[in-house]
Amino acid sequence: MEHGPCGGPLPPCRWRRRLAEGTEQLKTFVMKEIGRVGFMEKPVPQPGPRDAVVQTTRALICTSDSHTVQGGIGPRENLTLGHEAVGIVHAVGSEVKDFRPGDRVLVGAITPDWGDLASQNGYPSQSGGPLGGFKFANSKDGVFAEYFHVNDADANLAKIPDGISDEAAVYCADMLSTGFMGAEKGNIPIGGTVAVLAQGPVGLMATVGARLRGAGLVIGVESVPERQKLARTYGADEIVDFTSEDVAERIHELTQGQGVDTAIEALGADVTFQTAVKITKPGGTVSNIGYFGEGEFVRIPRVEWGVGMADKTIATGLCPGGRLRMERLLQVLQTKRVDPAHMTTHEFRFDDMERAFEVSDKKLEDVVKVMITF
Repeated sequence: MEHGPCGGPLPPCRWRRRLAEGTEQLKTFVMKEIGRVGFMEKPVPQPGPRDAVVQTTRALICTSDSHTVQGGIGPRENLTLGHEAVGIVHAVGSEVKDFRPGDRVLVGAITPDWGDLASQNGYPSQSGGPLGGFKFANSKDGVFAEYFHVNDADANLAKIPDGISDEAAVYCADMLSTGFMGAEKGNIPIGGTVAVLAQGPVGLMATVGARLRGAGLVIGVESVPERQKLARTYGADEIVDFTSEDVAERIHELTQGQGVDTAIEALGADVTFQTAVKITKPGGTVSNIGYFGEGEFVRIPRVEWGVGMADKTIATGLCPGGRLRMERLLQVLQTKRVDPAHMTTHEFRFDDMERAFEVSDKKLEDVVKVMITF
């Protein structure tokens, strides 16, 4: 990491210089309006009594950021983007007990309100309303900034153990959490059959999750050669290329005509969701982790659904957040069950964020995942 004359990383040096100048501003990367992004300066966030402010060290760009800029969750103006980050605690509120400035921490993409009734009912990601735990780059400024605010710090931060790099830990914020959720909600029997439709970063981690849950056969559906290779690295036994063969026919061949126990939809497209229903056996589960950013409806193929009576379960969920979830995922890294860093195909400094976002948004240069260093 580069260092400046004050001895620390460059962003903190800029921070201290700005304080000295009395500006108390930080650099952020924002959605200016639907279809437009860019840099702007904003006031430095301050922690409430139970909150924290984190100095960002690494962040990842997510396809969800593109969906947001395209209007997937409605209009936003000058909203700081990003929801996958790790960093160093800069400041904490007076009631925070377990974290102090200087702690190296992971922050989940979802930061629930843990006292909400939905949290008490077992659905913290929905606290405050549907998708209410999804605050970063939705209802509040996100993490593509030199510093960012975290609500309910004791419940939403997790200390990163020594020996786990920032570059690996940051994947726990969303990619591992969401991908593993696809396997968890898929009701995978030990030795069961699983198909993961789309092998982007979330789909790749769903593939890992299926293996960890005891699947006997994991089928990855993907057309991009680099992603096919990664899918095999992460545990796919078979690859089905939808550009050269009929997915449903091929998967039925691979499962002796039965279909899979679990189909994990990891793309967020109507046609992919329909395929997931078609390839799932009666009594099986369609586990949806895709973000449907377009269209008013998602269709269910009537006949393959058994005209509504084939005992096919459709499970949905939002990336689980919170301290316990993040600590468990960090333990998966610590025991070397998976190395998510294989997915990092591009790295950029925060100052080059506009180009980084373009590469991710337009899927240039065989990109899988873009890492941002602050």
